[in-house]
Amino acid sequence: MALILSLETATTNCSVAVSNNGKTIAIKEDNDKGYSHAERLHVYIDAVLKEAGVNANDLDAIAVSKGPGSYTGLRIGVSAAKGLSYALEKPLISIPTLEALSQQVKNDDGVIVSMLDARRMEVYSAIYDYNKNEIRETQAQILNESSFNNYLNQGRVYFIGNGVEKTKTLINHPNAFFIENKLPSANELGLLAFNKYKISDFEDVAYFEPYYLKDFVALKPKS
Repeated sequence: MALILSLETATTNCSVAVSNNGKTIAIKEDNDKGYSHAERLHVYIDAVLKEAGVNANDLDAIAVSKGPGSYTGLRIGVSAAKGLSYALEKPLISIPTLEALSQQVKNDDGVIVSMLDARRMEVYSAIYDYNKNEIRETQAQILNESSFNNYLNQGRVYFIGNGVEKTKTLINHPNAFFIENKLPSANELGLLAFNKYKISDFEDVAYFEPYYLKDFVALKPKS
């Protein structure tokens, strides 16, 4: 038995789950309050542990969504995961955010484009085949009408994530399928983390950092 606590904070969805051998047994998440992870994350951790009927010391590992995504959200999630891992002396497992997001697409054909909004007309995206194997690495890209044409002209393309809303305003192709209102969730982290746990694919807690993809740029407040 492998009990894993998973934290997902890369977007506005504050999501925490406990899984047993890759199957979610307790989850709590909320996308209604924007970026208030600092206030909610540890409350949710306590709630899912209680729902799962386990003590923190019963956990076998801590998993966290490593990015890309919100700079602040990732920093909060990774800091919490590293703190728990160190305090409990449990291994730390990191999962690429876009890989976890792709698991929400249930398809047996075509490719999946996991995408997160990166402001203006830019997105963070990665592409996976229908078996959820990565076929194009994570990139920060500026969208236009011809984005993803090389995939769209070959077959169905399923777009998922909060980058979908602006993508659908640009891309009009019969092979484009837009899965709306979906965000990364801790629900999908459990199985991916369990697969890494079985092969002891752990992070060095002291040196692990989120995958921001781009440097953080502080914006000047409006006067």
